[in-house]
Amino acid sequence: MKPPIAKRIPHPHELHGDVREDDFYWLRDRTNPEVIHYLEEENRYYDEIMRPLEKQTELIYQSMLDRVPDSEVKVPVQHGPYFYYSRLDKNKQYPIYARKQATSRDLLPKVPEEVVLDLNELAKDGEYLSVTMQRMSTDHNRLAYLENRDGTDRYTIHVKDMKTGELLSDRIPDVFLYGSMEWSRCGEYIFYITVDKSQRPYQLWRHRLGSDVENDQLIFEEKDITFTLSMYKSLSGKFIFVHSRSKTTSEIRMIDADSPLSPLQLLDGRREGLEYDVEHWGDELLILTNEGAPNFQLLRCPLGDLDSRVKVAPYNEDHYLQAMYPFRDALLIFGRENGLTQIWVLREGELQRIEWDEPLYTVSILSDQSYETAEVLIQYESLLTPKTTYGLNLLTGEKQLLQVAPVSGEYDRSRFRQEQLWAIAEDGAKVPMNIVYQEGALRSGPAPLILYAYGSYGANSDPHFDPYRIPLLEKGIIWVTVQVRGGSEMGRSWYEDGKMQNKRNTFTDFIAAAKYLIEQGYTTSSKMAARGGSAGGLLVGAVANMAGELFQVIVPAVPFVDVVTTMLDATIPLTTLEWDEWGNPQNRDDYFYMKSYSPYDNVEAKDYPHMYVTTGLNDPRVAYWEPAKWVARLRAVKTDDNVLVLKTNMGAGHFGASGRFNHLKEAAACYAFILNKLGVATE
Repeated sequence: MKPPIAKRIPHPHELHGDVREDDFYWLRDRTNPEVIHYLEEENRYYDEIMRPLEKQTELIYQSMLDRVPDSEVKVPVQHGPYFYYSRLDKNKQYPIYARKQATSRDLLPKVPEEVVLDLNELAKDGEYLSVTMQRMSTDHNRLAYLENRDGTDRYTIHVKDMKTGELLSDRIPDVFLYGSMEWSRCGEYIFYITVDKSQRPYQLWRHRLGSDVENDQLIFEEKDITFTLSMYKSLSGKFIFVHSRSKTTSEIRMIDADSPLSPLQLLDGRREGLEYDVEHWGDELLILTNEGAPNFQLLRCPLGDLDSRVKVAPYNEDHYLQAMYPFRDALLIFGRENGLTQIWVLREGELQRIEWDEPLYTVSILSDQSYETAEVLIQYESLLTPKTTYGLNLLTGEKQLLQVAPVSGEYDRSRFRQEQLWAIAEDGAKVPMNIVYQEGALRSGPAPLILYAYGSYGANSDPHFDPYRIPLLEKGIIWVTVQVRGGSEMGRSWYEDGKMQNKRNTFTDFIAAAKYLIEQGYTTSSKMAARGGSAGGLLVGAVANMAGELFQVIVPAVPFVDVVTTMLDATIPLTTLEWDEWGNPQNRDDYFYMKSYSPYDNVEAKDYPHMYVTTGLNDPRVAYWEPAKWVARLRAVKTDDNVLVLKTNMGAGHFGASGRFNHLKEAAACYAFILNKLGVATE
């Protein structure tokens, strides 16, 4: 079967005296039967290309299934009279959320389980299911949860009666997928945030349980199209904080959870470039702000005098503070130092860091813990250490090992190595890389290598343990994650140096890492693959144009590749929210800078690596037409005979198929393609 060739219909874009030809613009119209036909033809071509790799795909899939534990049970977290947890059985697609009623952790083995929510019962064969947020009422008698079945960001609130197991009549549509739902303390009201036509979360509503949704009250509307709304309840349960936020500015209002009919109270009004977060601790509010402190500092103010601000601890520019966890007996701070996640405990006015044994690791504080707890649960992992849960005694500072996540199949960590490497970027910046491989992988010289990065929105790519990566490592694959600028691994400035007019640093950092790995003998261009998803798909798409010769294969997943066209269309979901990240092409300088790296606008008549591109028809974040147009242009222009495939999930969105086995099947097919092009045997 020959690859599909999309027809070309001239559609020039003219702006700032410049013309961009867009012959595949017609692919935007999903109501056009020709568009669906073209996507289905691409899927048929994908199936044809992958048919010879069916055996390899199945072998990889089975090797991943072998790594699925018989049961995965999260460490129970105490809330009031209950301990809450989730478990995932080996033969199940989705987790089961459950609880046990007990006064202490020691009694849990003797207590019967009560199922809170079984997603497997909600799921339908072959259909998409996503359940994101779950919120239990203060009396533990009602569960509110968000459900979606089409892959968009529009979710529906359902409320379950925990005594009867039945769903209440309350059903609230068009709620954003996260940070969008909280109970009042009395359990009579639910606050929620809905999305507009572009799926931007913008309206805060109050719903009285048992009443008609049409009678719900609009509490606040965020009218600035560059801002979004979100909310969360304080650890104490006393307040609900409502965030208006852009990429550079924030503004917070609060609701007294004990007085749900009271008006919103504004804390600090928005000022361009000022970002802050708020928490409640005792009779004070804690404020984490970047005002006068690029890496954020911690302040406090009495509840009775919100204009009074006092430093909690001295500012340290080497500490990038990102979140606060005020418990009754201690205050914990989460952030970054030396490129790694860190946790500090406030003691006598100083932040004292919790120490760990390995040189590379990731730590986090588990969410939804009780304010009154004396034992805070901390999760730890590295490239070699499975997810490990510790209980931190807030009074003594001692750590108790509670659980190590099971790894099915043989796993001897002494057979593997992890390293931190540093590449030198074009401008001299040192770019960190995390690398993991099986001992002996380099014994015969350069090895096959997968290079991954994300590099946008300040999101971090931290070292983590992945049991499904083990089969690849056992085949001699080296896995490298490069922490390019655009993330915030090295602090806030690392993010600022990889956005807007500095965005090209993200791509050149990745290229510098690839060149370093070749120069140091880890791999060669004929043995290296590049992977990235969403904004990371933009990254590897830009790299395909800028330095495609460094790679044998490139895998852009749901890639953001038509940057200028998307950023010019305010009707597309999330576009207006992105202007502070990428720039607004209505501005001449932003336009030409974005055009200089946009993958779609820079396709050339030259050779490209093998490419495996994915998208979702219902994706609200990166519309399907971006990768579809890009692939069509690549087919029309590129000069090589390398394989280029486009796989469109016709029933899902940005995150691909739902259900873990479906995820593993998608991953196995992708890896089969990569290994085949790198010349790695799968048997």
